[in-house]
Amino acid sequence: MKRCPSCNRTYTDASLNFCLEDGAPLVSEVAPASDTKATERYPAAHHTSEQPPTEIYRQKPLLNQVPEMLQSEPAPPQWSPTPQLRPQKKSNAVWWVIGGIAVVGILGVGLIIMMLTLTRLSANENASNRNANTRVVNTNRSVNANRTANANSNTSSLPAFVTDNFSEEKWRAGNSQFGDIWYKDDEYHMRSKDKTYLVMYAPLSDYATENATVRVTTRSVDGSGPASGYGLIVHGQKSPGNELEDYALLIYTGAEPQYQVVMHKGGNQKTLVPWTKSAVIRSGTIPNQLEIRARGDQLQFYVNGRYLTRITDDENLKRGVAGLYTSETSEVVFDDLEIRR
Repeated sequence: MKRCPSCNRTYTDASLNFCLEDGAPLVSEVAPASDTKATERYPAAHHTSEQPPTEIYRQKPLLNQVPEMLQSEPAPPQWSPTPQLRPQKKSNAVWWVIGGIAVVGILGVGLIIMMLTLTRLSANENASNRNANTRVVNTNRSVNANRTANANSNTSSLPAFVTDNFSEEKWRAGNSQFGDIWYKDDEYHMRSKDKTYLVMYAPLSDYATENATVRVTTRSVDGSGPASGYGLIVHGQKSPGNELEDYALLIYTGAEPQYQVVMHKGGNQKTLVPWTKSAVIRSGTIPNQLEIRARGDQLQFYVNGRYLTRITDDENLKRGVAGLYTSETSEVVFDDLEIRR
């Protein structure tokens, strides 16, 4: 029999050398002298491969510990190799360290939030200053529109003058669901399908219309002209959704000649200037010269050298190219396109 000198717990297992309670070395106790005359009983024989029974002692959990049944870790071993030092109880210093780390973390988060707030306030102040400056510039836009547009223009690499008499087949030709386009007699012919319109943009960036004067000559083949008009396009381009974006001057050359200005945006055609009668538009099969002058965000419209009207490019579509437009089923012809910058 062995006894723990620290807690006085006794153990009958001769293989144990240390107390399972506090880890103190065990000491052997001398059994009291027995009666020499008594008959000594020996334990029953057992197989040599069997291990002697070991008494299992489960340590009571401390108040600040989580019961072992709630943890996923396996139960502690019943015995361990001879320790060199007596195990020490957990110190409360760990909780002080954890608390200190938590406080430092909270202070760090608060500092970051304060810095972000100051940065946002500074950004808002700068944005307010920019908006104020923008309002001041906009009040003078009517005076400086042409000068500002020319300064910001990116057309310096484009030729100052472009002409196209349609003797070379540069533009697209063929049949589509919207109509037919073909070259004939050094002219560009277009015919739309019924109850729709047909638009064709120029094939090259040389035909860009920003800060440019664009002219084209056009006529109706049968003299009636499309009832929904035909004419000249500027600032033509495709949106990211593959939709038309442009401005167009359209004319009607029937019995009472008229003109209108439309815009294509978001897949829709919007009327900016409604149909207006004009004596400067020639009717029948007589050609008309259409002209659009783009300066900054201002667009001015002319027919046969005579001023018609003007609009403001509120959609900022100035980066597009020249184009041609027709509607309904009447055949129209275009020739002698000019672009001057």
